[in-house]
Order: sequence, then structure tokens, then C-alpha cells
Amino acid sequence: MSTIPVIGFAAYSGTGKTTLIEQIVYTLKSQGYRIAVIKHDAHQFEIDKEGKDSWRFTHAGADLTIVSSREKTAMIEQREKSFSDLIAMVHDVDLILVEGYKQEKVPRIGISRKATGKGLPRAAEEYIAVVTDDKILAANCDPVFSLDDIQGISAFIKKTANI
Repeated sequence: MSTIPVIGFAAYSGTGKTTLIEQIVYTLKSQGYRIAVIKHDAHQFEIDKEGKDSWRFTHAGADLTIVSSREKTAMIEQREKSFSDLIAMVHDVDLILVEGYKQEKVPRIGISRKATGKGLPRAAEEYIAVVTDDKILAANCDPVFSLDDIQGISAFIKKTANI
């Protein structure tokens, strides 16, 4: 497994995981950190655009298509990769943030938004921290952060990940 620290996020759909991770990435990047994000998508997603060269190669049967330019590189592989394979692919970053992959054993921050009425996906003690606007839930958690405390959450992640 990678020596790069990994922090996961867990919440029910519609709670704001992606938005929170986006804000944390922005904050940590502004402090000079290099960040990777790995997201599990339970649905079929399409990264290629129909008619583009990469789409054409994939639809012709290529098992692996790599598109690269001066600014970015993308790899499209026609098979699922295990979480450990994905982690092994990550390099030259200070931290890996993970959305999804609930079955994997990584330290996780639980997120709960009162408006969803769903609480946390697992017991509060299973998380290294909880982010919520629910005062009743917050009373049973430590540490707990408000949904808009991006600086506090980012500082906690830096301390926990030792970066």
C-alpha cells in the first residue's frame, strides 16, 4: 500500500460530500499541497465524448487508451481496478482524499446534513471526525466540525495525515 496518507469521506447521497471535498482540495492547494482524489462511482460514467479520438479508439476495442497533452493526461481502461491498484497508481502528491469505497479500511470523516434526515451511514465512533449541522448528532461526536468550517476541517486533515 502507498505511503501517501489517505483520508476518506462517508455520507449518504445528497449530503454534500463532493462539495466538501472540493472546498478542502481548494484550501489545501492554496497552501501548497499536492492532492489526489479517488472517487468510486456506483453508476456507469462516460469520460469520453462521442466522436472524439479517444472515444473512437475505445469503441474500436482498445483495452487502454491514454490521451496526453502539455496540461493533462487521462487514461481510460476498460476494466474495474481494485482500490489498492488505484492507490498504487497515485504518486507525487501529499495526500489522497477518497469519496466512496466504503468497504476499504481507511480513516474516514463522516458527514451528515440535518435536512437529509439520514444521519451518518455508520456509528459516529467509526469516524475520525464528523462534519454536521445537526446539534443532537454533534453532541455525541468528537471532534465535530460545522459544514462551513473548511479551514478547521482542513487543519484537522493536515494534522491527522501528518502533512
